[in-house]
Amino acid sequence: MTQLPGLLDTDAIRKDFPLLDRTVHDGKKVVYLDNAATSQKPNQVLDALNDYYVRHNANVHRGVHVLAEEATALYEGARDKVAAFVNAPSRDEVIFTKNASESLNLVANMLGWADEPYRVDDRTEIVITEMEHHSNIVPWQLLAQRTGAKLKWFGLTDDGRLDLSNIDEIITERTKVVSFVLVSNILGTVNPVETIVRRAQEVGALVVVDASQAAPHMTVDVQALQADFVAFTGHKMCGPTGIGVLWGRQELLEDLPPFLGGGEMIETVSMHSSTYAPAPHKFEAGTPPIAQAVGLGAAVDYLTAIGMDRIAAHEHAITEYAVRRLQEVPSLRIIGPDTAEDRGAAISFALGDIHPHDVGQVLDEQGIAVRVGHHCARPVCLRYGIPATTRASFYLYSTPAEVDALVEGLEHVRNFFG
Repeated sequence: MTQLPGLLDTDAIRKDFPLLDRTVHDGKKVVYLDNAATSQKPNQVLDALNDYYVRHNANVHRGVHVLAEEATALYEGARDKVAAFVNAPSRDEVIFTKNASESLNLVANMLGWADEPYRVDDRTEIVITEMEHHSNIVPWQLLAQRTGAKLKWFGLTDDGRLDLSNIDEIITERTKVVSFVLVSNILGTVNPVETIVRRAQEVGALVVVDASQAAPHMTVDVQALQADFVAFTGHKMCGPTGIGVLWGRQELLEDLPPFLGGGEMIETVSMHSSTYAPAPHKFEAGTPPIAQAVGLGAAVDYLTAIGMDRIAAHEHAITEYAVRRLQEVPSLRIIGPDTAEDRGAAISFALGDIHPHDVGQVLDEQGIAVRVGHHCARPVCLRYGIPATTRASFYLYSTPAEVDALVEGLEHVRNFFG
């Protein structure tokens, strides 16, 4: 294998991730290719979590003792870091949730309870796509069932792209919200945001973008996207589990009702009625994920120091190499775009008639960690007539040697099953 252009210094980066030195199954070095499910965590994030619990652990806001003030500064400092990371106009537009699923549910519920002009009801339509993660399908199905709104979606082309040929018929004057994934978690497709947003704006629809598979891998600029809401999760971008983000335009957050009620999200409470705190606290009821936010802030620092453009270039080179190598495997079929153009670093495939669960189990015996199943995107599997896929997904610490190990492992799978 020749040196690939655009690669990061993975020898140095991998030293920050202790789990990548693990061995499994009698001394086999782990080859971690399940980054679309969750990324590994660098020492910098682990140290930040430990330091918070050892030195600063307290509940945030309201407290006047030194620990509460330190914890509040760390928590709100993480909000500042995330706001800068996505180029938010205001830190008050960044809401912490427990994951992207909660972020998307938050938006769907707000719109179901909202007053005009934002209310979704039986006179309106909701538009999604066939490639969505279940987190961006089920909340909208639930909203449609509760309100009587009509749910519509864009289909998929044979090569794993959105079929926008009927965009004017899908997004109409009745459309209230258009919600779609920026990068597909199963197909790897990078979607044409400008085209979809332009049409949504023509009819006055709100735009929701699921950036869970984008924020860890490329620059996500919420102002450039021109969306109204952007959701992503921390555990896929070197941060802890249990922390997600919803960015929303300030004027929308001011006008829309809260999703959860409880402590911290209130301004005043009486036995007769309550008034609410301004955003973002209006949407952060109860004790928030404090340590997780601190860890996410450390992850943002880590990724920013390396540079998101450099990470994107590295992953593009790895993905291009992986697509080429996987196409050398007999009977392997890539599900989704078969080039690295406008695609992310997750590659799903079928290997002949071998069930993906069997593929994953045999690869695991060789120390290779991949994901098998429908990846919470079952409509995609139905569209392409397959029960499930095997998915290899890469990140800033992935190497060409790991791609080679995957290809060799797949040859072993083929031989194992004759």
